[in-house]
Amino acid sequence: MTLLADLLSTVFERRYRFIAAGKADGRPLEKLTADLIGATGESAGLTAAREILGRYEGWDDDGKRAFFRHLAEDMRISPEALRDALAAYEEGQSKFSYRRLMQAAEPPRQELIRRLNQLPGATGSLVRMRADLLRLGRGDDALEALDLDFRHLFASWFNRGFLVLRPINWESPAHILEKIIAYEAVHAIETWDDLRRRLEPPDRRCFAFFHPAMPNEPLIFVEVALTRGVPGSVQGLLAEGRDALDATEADTAVFYSISNCQAGLASISFGNSLIKQVAADLSMALPGLRTFVTLSPIPGLTRWLDDVRPEAERTDGDLMKTLAAHYLYAVKREDGLPRDPVARFHLGNGALIHKLHADADLSDKGREQSAGVMVNYLYDLDRVLQNHERFASDHVVAASSEVRSLSAAAARKLN
Repeated sequence: MTLLADLLSTVFERRYRFIAAGKADGRPLEKLTADLIGATGESAGLTAAREILGRYEGWDDDGKRAFFRHLAEDMRISPEALRDALAAYEEGQSKFSYRRLMQAAEPPRQELIRRLNQLPGATGSLVRMRADLLRLGRGDDALEALDLDFRHLFASWFNRGFLVLRPINWESPAHILEKIIAYEAVHAIETWDDLRRRLEPPDRRCFAFFHPAMPNEPLIFVEVALTRGVPGSVQGLLAEGRDALDATEADTAVFYSISNCQAGLASISFGNSLIKQVAADLSMALPGLRTFVTLSPIPGLTRWLDDVRPEAERTDGDLMKTLAAHYLYAVKREDGLPRDPVARFHLGNGALIHKLHADADLSDKGREQSAGVMVNYLYDLDRVLQNHERFASDHVVAASSEVRSLSAAAARKLN
């Protein structure tokens, strides 16, 4: 069935390329976008979509910004049409009045984006387009509003039901391995030998989510170490020449690096599904696994210390552990959520703050962002749903008694 699907996909892609191919199109951009939205024939729509995406790829930032401005200002919701449709709906809720209201409440640019996506290979182009929009539209109200349309559509196109979980190992295609090296955002992969140490040993795993429309582009991936006991140092996990453990002897799965790969999919959450799916798969494959934890960075710790305790001795490991516990457990933003972004992610997934470790990341990046301190977030599969619901509804931070005690001690020091 997979071979047949691939063959059919190839046939249809060639057909669409033939339909979309042709001589250069001289229509103005505004005419092209209007024609694409209004197109009733397959050939006309694909031709316009190909022309728009082709032009976009060739533009500099000024050209791309002008394109986004066109979408934001010329293809927005009409308040007059929306008011009229709402009035008609209030007078009588029928299929016709509801359809009219739905059409008036959706900006034409959403339909434009949908129709652009009908072109084979366009999904990746639109993801890159949104990365440009996020970069160029920062601080611009109209362009930030436009991004909500991309985000709305992407949330549907990239929902969990469409994602494919694939293991990544040393036998994976080279073009995928190259992207793992390039996209690693937590602990840099310096060489191919470094990558091999993370993928080839029997106590190492890597998994990534892919989308069928972007089969050669990982969306997010997680690196996993299988260990005995909960580790407290990334140096030990990544050490060259370490003795590998037989996977069947491991009792702990450590998620030590999670990397989002596509800037254009920012705020489209995959990590929650990824960790839970990997944990479930590993539990089935290796029944001896009892504990699922992360070994995570604390990227905002030293910035917070600069604000509240700039004189703190950052080579004092015990002091830094204490302050880190307080930062993760008790320091909040104005909205009541933890200040640390990694904490928000894992606590939102239902994990709890389990244990702090000093001198756990001695890399330049680790020392700069957290004075070398790292944290284990524990995924207790029997409690993640309860922890998630309490965090989502009341912003309750789940933490071990050790972490709560350290936080209390830090509060006394800071006061």
